[in-house]
Amino acid sequence: MWRRPHVRVDIAASWRRAREQFAALGAERDALREDLARVRAQRDEALDLVRQLQVCIQERWRAEERCRELYRERDIARAQAAQRNDDTPLH
Repeated sequence: MWRRPHVRVDIAASWRRAREQFAALGAERDALREDLARVRAQRDEALDLVRQLQVCIQERWRAEERCRELYRERDIARAQAAQRNDDTPLH
């Protein structure tokens, strides 16, 4: 029958190592929380910029539409001004 050799375990050292690992995990968790907060702030800033860009694009579209309306009105006015008056002779 096989017997395990007698192994002496240093309990104090084991607990010390466990506490160190636990502290390291806590520090890593805190660092990750800070990173997450920083990333969320960057995301919020990026979303704000995207919203501002969308507003600018919509304003540009409205301005382009208004320009088309004005060009059309100008063309109509030119056409009306260019119409021949039937009362005026051609020569």
